Amino acid sequence: MAECGASGSGSSGDSLDKSITLPPDEIFRNLENAKRFAIDIGGSLTKLAYYSTVQHKVARVRSFDYSGKDAEQDHEPPYEISVQEEVTARLHFVKFENTYIEACLDFIKDHLVNTDTKVIQATGGGAYKFKDLIEEKLRLRVDKEDVMTCLIKGCNFVLKNIPHEAFVYQKDSDPEFRFQTNHPNIFPYLLVNIGSGVSIVKVETEDRFEWVGGSSIGGGTFWGLGALLTKTKKFDELLHLASKGQHANVDMLVRDVYGGAHQTLGLSGNLIASSFGKSATADRDFSKEDMAKSLLHMISNDIGQLACLYAKLHCLDRVYFGGFFIRGHPVTMRTITYSINFFSKFDLLEMDRLERPLVNLPLLLDPSSYVPDTVDLTDDALARKYWLTCFEEALDGVVKRAVASQPGSVDAAERAEKFRQKYWSKLQTLRHQPFAYGTLTVRSLLDTREHCLNEFNFPDPYSKVKQKENGVALKCFPRVIRGLDALGWEDRQLALVKGLLAGNVFDWGAKAVSDVLESDPQFGFEEAKMKLQERPWLVDSYSKWLQRLKGPPHKCALIFADNSGIDVILGVFPFVRELLSRGTEVILACNSGPALNDVTYCESLIVAERIAAMDPVVHSALREERLLLMQTGSSSPCLDLSRLDKGLAVLVRERGADLVVIEGMGRAVHTNYHAALRCESLKLAVIKNSWLAERLGGRLFSVIFKYEVPAE
Repeated sequence: MAECGASGSGSSGDSLDKSITLPPDEIFRNLENAKRFAIDIGGSLTKLAYYSTVQHKVARVRSFDYSGKDAEQDHEPPYEISVQEEVTARLHFVKFENTYIEACLDFIKDHLVNTDTKVIQATGGGAYKFKDLIEEKLRLRVDKEDVMTCLIKGCNFVLKNIPHEAFVYQKDSDPEFRFQTNHPNIFPYLLVNIGSGVSIVKVETEDRFEWVGGSSIGGGTFWGLGALLTKTKKFDELLHLASKGQHANVDMLVRDVYGGAHQTLGLSGNLIASSFGKSATADRDFSKEDMAKSLLHMISNDIGQLACLYAKLHCLDRVYFGGFFIRGHPVTMRTITYSINFFSKFDLLEMDRLERPLVNLPLLLDPSSYVPDTVDLTDDALARKYWLTCFEEALDGVVKRAVASQPGSVDAAERAEKFRQKYWSKLQTLRHQPFAYGTLTVRSLLDTREHCLNEFNFPDPYSKVKQKENGVALKCFPRVIRGLDALGWEDRQLALVKGLLAGNVFDWGAKAVSDVLESDPQFGFEEAKMKLQERPWLVDSYSKWLQRLKGPPHKCALIFADNSGIDVILGVFPFVRELLSRGTEVILACNSGPALNDVTYCESLIVAERIAAMDPVVHSALREERLLLMQTGSSSPCLDLSRLDKGLAVLVRERGADLVVIEGMGRAVHTNYHAALRCESLKLAVIKNSWLAERLGGRLFSVIFKYEVPAE
């Protein structure tokens, strides 16, 4: 992981030149709201971090006062929507070369120092070397922090909290990158921090670590010797030269010594026998590119072998490399992986604050091996090409929906066009560099789109659609319940499941569905049932589920709901009502924030309140806390069970949940299809994408009904 952080969604920038001619907002974002800043000065580079506040538009829902009204006859919407400004915190990380530190300090003084700033936190050797200069330029007292303590705390935070921030790079593998999800048990590990020199630290707990070794041969060595050899002063230019060079023109290989491989010792003929070995005997000039590549191999191989030996010495099987020398450059990583697999990422970051801690679902069978995504698009070239095209083709519809969601805004079209350009640019980047923003999955494509929409102040483009559909569905609820209650027990169970599946059809994120909903406003619950595949379904465990229902009731069911409107009101709530009638407690978990037309926690509270006014079963369950509504901690159409709201996880444990129900294509197919749980689970969805249905062996509107019981 890069020493100054990383993020797939972060801004990008170049090193500042001496004159600082770039406009501030091209590199330094949200400067006008900057509150605090800190600085890390290494031997070659300075890394700046500053904290700012960022304003976002947030769609809020609030229930009307229905006292004295007949809600069923009322033609008003079920709740009101207001768009409000919300202030959140954000961290920004930027780097620049120490050569230009005076100009950069002047820039910091002009843009980051305010009347309330008295002290600047600083780490690194430069905090001592440049202390007087910093205090003179900024008129601030320098408070020197221990660089290693800060480094370890930052590393622990990243490994625990930020998915896909670390990855394994394997030379010549396909794919070369393997991203690491958050691991619940990160300790112990070896951290090899490569700055100007190399520090090797054994990290045993959150607060216990030990410096076990190091080397003076590091990134500064590559830069310094490279400058002497090639007369190239810029670090990035030196790396660029190395990327084009052929080290074998300069290095003496095993085959140069033995005429081929050394069979007795098991040494490949391509192995470097002597770095720069040919330069001593060859009577010719060597290219800058070849010398840079040879130097990079020499230093990287030395660091990799050193790290491997220290890991063996301390019996550690996890080694993380950090520091600006790595920076995610394949040319650097290919050389270092001769000795050891290594974890790293890119060098710039913007990080928004999470308001609530996120933790593993306690019911995961093995949190350390849990991977939410069903398909890694970086592995599957055919799927990657299809889904990138799919998201490109859907972009016009998303832009249209975003503009329509804010009819009173004079700049909505302009902001929507900026959203289009940014998201389109990201999709094109991913076509050529699938690893550019971390692991590439359908989930990451959806989440990136939501992130871009929020960036251009479209917090909930489907808020009006959801409001209308919730109102229509609530009026249908009593009729649906009367129809279910009139059925015999066995017929009712199948009708409830079909209702869940039919409700799941109403997904505005699926083009096949949105086209129908746009062209046929009369398309409703009964029409959706007719779209469903007849049994036997594509995946059909219904008979096994029905047999289970003939046994004792579950103690507590955790249900992850999907869409607003017909899905949650006519599909999920009747199913919840049946479980409650059996004596099963229910935890209904909904998104904390909006995504597509997914139901949010705030909307679910209002919907539940309205249903309770019509139905005594739901009313008493809410009053007696046998039905609890919770937020997931997510604002995604997909579901990561390793990053759930802590309050939800605590409640699941307290109530002894023994059934998990996950509905929807995003939550149960794109993610969690293979998730192994310690309790019974239902995963159900309607496949609303023709290509995906065909790949799974079915057709459009095929049904997934997967009931699983953990092995004893």
